[in-house]
Amino acid sequence: MTLVGRKFPNIEVNAIDELGDTFKINILEKAKAENKKVLLFWYPKDFTFVCPTELFAFQQNLSEFEKRNTIVIGASCDTAEVHFAWLNTEKDNGGIEGVSYPIVSDSNRNLATALGILDIMKEDYNEETNSVVVEGDNVTYRATYLIDEEGTVFHESINHMPLGRNVKEFLRLVDAYTHVQEKGEVCPANWEEGKEAMNADRAGVSDYLANHVN
Repeated sequence: MTLVGRKFPNIEVNAIDELGDTFKINILEKAKAENKKVLLFWYPKDFTFVCPTELFAFQQNLSEFEKRNTIVIGASCDTAEVHFAWLNTEKDNGGIEGVSYPIVSDSNRNLATALGILDIMKEDYNEETNSVVVEGDNVTYRATYLIDEEGTVFHESINHMPLGRNVKEFLRLVDAYTHVQEKGEVCPANWEEGKEAMNADRAGVSDYLANHVN
């Protein structure tokens, strides 16, 4: 079930910062308390391959998100200790030294399970051992959530493991949603900051199509 248009799950999780300090975070409450948007992106595993390229891509655009009143938070099911080890590993060795935004450590998978983003292909109940056996790595896909100041999800997307994200697209989506919030207009296909939006009525779409679609 999609979360778009719904409140983000009200679940507290562990997180770690670049200094190695661990703390509890409730993303829904953080968005509301700080009156900021949140970009939460999940990746499969620390010390892997596509993942560090994404963490650095978000880091490189961190100031752009901050200009847009948006908090960036990474997340995986690794423990905080593994996160900290990765944060202290140099780029030349595949590490993410220099990443400064918080990273969620959902090692008990409470939040990832609620979001339905775990790589579990099949579940079988074993009567003999009274246990559930799963197929899959039980780590998260590359899921991304954009959450507004009220804690409502306004975008979600999920990439398969081999496919890295385009960070610029999330900046565009934040710009578009902010425009909707502030101007009351809707944003057509390929809209970018500075381009013309449209009124959500018959006259608005007629005018837009007449002037912008060949």
